[in-house]
Amino acid sequence: MNPEPTRGLIASPTPAAQEAAAQLREMYHWVEPERADMIVVLGGDGFMLQTLHAMLERRRIVPVFGMNLGTVGFLMNEWRPDLLEDRISRTRAFAVTPLRMDAETIDGERFSLPAINEVSLLRETRQTAKIEVMVNKHVVLPELVCDGVLVATPAGSTAYNFSAQGPILPLGSAMVALTPISPFRPRRWRGAILPEKSRFTLKVLDPAKRPVSAVADQREVRDVARVEIGIDPSCTLTMMFDPDHALDDRIAMEQFVI
Repeated sequence: MNPEPTRGLIASPTPAAQEAAAQLREMYHWVEPERADMIVVLGGDGFMLQTLHAMLERRRIVPVFGMNLGTVGFLMNEWRPDLLEDRISRTRAFAVTPLRMDAETIDGERFSLPAINEVSLLRETRQTAKIEVMVNKHVVLPELVCDGVLVATPAGSTAYNFSAQGPILPLGSAMVALTPISPFRPRRWRGAILPEKSRFTLKVLDPAKRPVSAVADQREVRDVARVEIGIDPSCTLTMMFDPDHALDDRIAMEQFVI
């Protein structure tokens, strides 16, 4: 017989999440997260992203089941403490493959960071950014004049990408979104949907005069000169959802939210 899976519990430091964690610890058996086969996460979307990034940094990735005790909770399930073991046994699992951002600053420093939602380049001053956009080593936009530009995964397509008028991508579509942020030239360009295997190179033109920062989810690198972005298949994450609250359905339904 296969041994019963072991579960770990991680909670946001907010009072609501800590109170919920205390309740669950009295109801179920838990092990230290470092020894667990799967993790229950209590908090909001931001805390879920923080937890997933911590897994990527440690290179110890296990399935996660989140329950919302935050604000939006798009990446979370409903908070319900009862019948948790049965509930987890009926979940649907979804693979989420993050992006990898390799950034070089104007001083020559290099940073390599994962992004579960998106990588965004943003102007640092009142002057617009000027960015050369390359896809698979081909220059597709010699000069994009804008507030910024981002590359989003399907899981992140309903977040900053959607607020920037980018498309919602179905989970499992194997596509990524390339979306401008307040484009000035070319004014009519609204972005592109490209295969997830695409590699993007974003070169900042005149980076000293028009400085640009690069952000991988919540981690920022300032004064970048060049950023390369692509899917990192070596770091696939697994997120678990209730059958009636599955991530693919939620992403698809966002297209009809007014």
